[in-house]
Amino acid sequence: MSETFCDLAKGKCKPCEGGIPPLSPGEIDVLLKDLNGWSVIDGKLHKDYKFPDHYVTMTFVNAVAWISHQQGHHPDLAVGYNTCRVEYITHAIGGLSESDFICAAKIDLLSDL
Repeated sequence: MSETFCDLAKGKCKPCEGGIPPLSPGEIDVLLKDLNGWSVIDGKLHKDYKFPDHYVTMTFVNAVAWISHQQGHHPDLAVGYNTCRVEYITHAIGGLSESDFICAAKIDLLSDL
C-alpha cells in the first residue's frame, strides 16, 4: 500500500455543497494510482467486488453503508448474490472530488480484513 493510499484512508470527507470544481483528469490519475482495482467509467469512480456467498456480500454492503454514513458521502451500489459494484461521484459538483477517493480507500480496507 502506498503512503498516499494510507493518507486517503485516514482522511475525512468534506461536505460539498457545490461551488468547487471537480478534480482535473491529472488529479484523478494521481489519486487513482493509490487505489487498488478502481477505475473511472462514465465520470464515476468504480469498482466491482466479488465474494464467496450472499452473506459475505451483504456484510460488505452493510459495512459500506456504515462508512458512508460516518463520512456523509454515499455511493451508488449494485448488489448481486456474490457481487457488489460501488460507484462514487460528487453530484453537487458533477464530477469527482477528493471525498470520492477517501471513501474508496476506506472501503478497500474492508477487503484487507
